[in-house]
Amino acid sequence: MRDGQDFTSTVRRGRKVAQPLLVAHVVPGSGADVDRPTSVGFVVSKAVGPAVTRNRVKRRLRHAMRDRLTAVPSGSRVVVRALPAAAGADFGELSDQLDAALHRAGAR
Repeated sequence: MRDGQDFTSTVRRGRKVAQPLLVAHVVPGSGADVDRPTSVGFVVSKAVGPAVTRNRVKRRLRHAMRDRLTAVPSGSRVVVRALPAAAGADFGELSDQLDAALHRAGAR
């Protein structure tokens, strides 16, 4: 996901699930969307930390989401927003909370 409009519509229309380290917004794929691939976007603000920390968090989230794409219905749109506490979290913690968020959002 690269277009700001896609991020905005997903955040506004999607089901929001908050975890201590991240917030996930999920719009499940439906009838016509099933032919499209799942699109995922990440939001890591400056509140998370300096650029090195933000990029590390983004890489970890991207890697964790890559392993979970098959579990998300085709055509879905997902936005994952990292919270400031994510800066001190390791990969396992981020993965566990991403799993919980996707499960509660009904994407799995």
